[in-house]
Amino acid sequence: MSARTKSRKRALDILFESELQGLGPGGSLAGRIQLNDPPVNEYTVRLVEGVVADQERIDVMLAEHARGWTLDRMPGVDRNLLRIATYEILSVDDVPDAVAISEAVELARDLSTDESPGFVNGLLSAIVQTKATTE
Repeated sequence: MSARTKSRKRALDILFESELQGLGPGGSLAGRIQLNDPPVNEYTVRLVEGVVADQERIDVMLAEHARGWTLDRMPGVDRNLLRIATYEILSVDDVPDAVAISEAVELARDLSTDESPGFVNGLLSAIVQTKATTE
């Protein structure tokens, strides 16, 4: 597993944990950094902080493209995976869009429902198309 893949998984853990504990987006990040077990690397921090800073815009985009699904209705793993990948697609220039999608789909395959990989792929592909038309 690559370092960035581990960072994405760790960012997902932090965002999901924060949500479950009712701490607000990324609320468990400081505690995880302090505990440092497992270590929280710079890219994980960048992803969590980026999602938190841009969550309103990310959530609007996800809601616009999630046909038949509200964010609240999505499994928590999917919702946070989509937020991370959308942040990477919109704001991380050194990660190709296809890589952000592929990584999110693989994490969905490993951690979520049987339908999640296809859902994540379709939704993120729509966001990439929207990004392409607005650039």
